[in-house]
Amino acid sequence: MRLAFNRLCFILAEADSFYHIQARRVMNRLVEGRQTNAPLLTNKVVDYVTNRQNEDGGYTFCQGAESNKQDTYYGLAIMSLLNASFPNVEKTIRFLKEPNWDLDNIYSNYYTTKALLLCGEEPNENLKTHISLVANLKRHSSLADVLPEVSSEFTTIFMTLELAGLLRIQLPKNRTMEWLLRFKNRDGGFSSEEHSNINSTYYAVASLVLLNADTEDLRETVKFVRECEKAYGGFTLIPANVTPYMEHTYYGAMTLNLLGENCMFPSQTIDFLLKCQNKNGGFARSDLGISTFENTFQAVSVLRKLGFQ
Repeated sequence: MRLAFNRLCFILAEADSFYHIQARRVMNRLVEGRQTNAPLLTNKVVDYVTNRQNEDGGYTFCQGAESNKQDTYYGLAIMSLLNASFPNVEKTIRFLKEPNWDLDNIYSNYYTTKALLLCGEEPNENLKTHISLVANLKRHSSLADVLPEVSSEFTTIFMTLELAGLLRIQLPKNRTMEWLLRFKNRDGGFSSEEHSNINSTYYAVASLVLLNADTEDLRETVKFVRECEKAYGGFTLIPANVTPYMEHTYYGAMTLNLLGENCMFPSQTIDFLLKCQNKNGGFARSDLGISTFENTFQAVSVLRKLGFQ
């Protein structure tokens, strides 16, 4: 009886090993197939972006709409990630340098400055002094005043810190670091409220990295991000959610990258991202949405991090 039982266990183990190997081979073939389609995906994305450049050299995700600085930055950033040249770059530079630069708008400053730097141009000379003032104001301002369309209450401090780094501006790092760490919750995530979310966690961690904080002190944060990562691909806003979206997947994957970690389910996440690509070549926040430059930038960024190129 025992010999028969041992024999059965051996057969089942062999069968399990066989199917595991076969599943791995199938997965490898799928990955190889996706890699061969990477150049096609790149061409479609490049066409999507270039077809939405206006006569003034700026870009807009919606054909026929006026150019704007945010989409112009994302358009250039996407092309840069794909190693594609910028069409009509002189026109784009003129559009970005139009004399309507609002120094009081950190979002406009951020996208315009980063777009100009991608084009090899210097930003507004008056910006350096202004950024130093903004950094101190943001650190003491109320987080309740965040605009509803902004991803996180820490978005503006992240933008300010990144601009300061790009423009080589010295800021009070220790005080800003202490201020950010006040919003770390017990679960390791970040939020101005008790309930952490992946958006706020990304912007807080990215800000801390810009401040040269020791990421070894953020091991609990890794655990929180892992709880937002789904075995079927993608990330969710909070661990309890089921449906992943593009922006949450971007924030989750990029937070792990900043903390020196990799996605646990890269193949499944690649599949989720590819399902979000529309026929026009752009990516949406889900498989049912409309394409936007921001979602396309997020998709291309994560695909590159996961080795799809």
